[in-house]
Amino acid sequence: MKRLLIAALAATCLASSLHAQTHDTGPLDTPTGKLQFARDGHGFVALLQNDAFDRFGANALTHFDELNSADDTVARTLVQTDAGPVLYDLRRRPPLVQHIGARMTVRRVFWQRDEVVMQGSQGWFRFQRGVLTRLQSSTTTYH
Repeated sequence: MKRLLIAALAATCLASSLHAQTHDTGPLDTPTGKLQFARDGHGFVALLQNDAFDRFGANALTHFDELNSADDTVARTLVQTDAGPVLYDLRRRPPLVQHIGARMTVRRVFWQRDEVVMQGSQGWFRFQRGVLTRLQSSTTTYH
């Protein structure tokens, strides 16, 4: 019960940094150009300025975006794929593509400076510097 209370409190505190999921194929403004997702057979191809930088299998497109507060461009996005989530860092060109490496359905995402905290189908996880960690009950507050 204590774990649920702490998780609910953390989720309430994090509401300001939570970004809803979207199914928008774009184009989406990023710091390095326009991001577009295009259907490609049984999946999608991710394009930046019409240059393909990733392909992934998915029946439907779902992604969670982190927006720059200064200009409302998409800085990072977490994309749900058949093989599990993929993080795109769109602040550099070419974009940094990090496959999280665990099959899960992402429900919510919270963006931190250098990490992504997500609620998945198997619980809460943190993805930081290429490492996925399952979160346990803690007193850490995410903003």
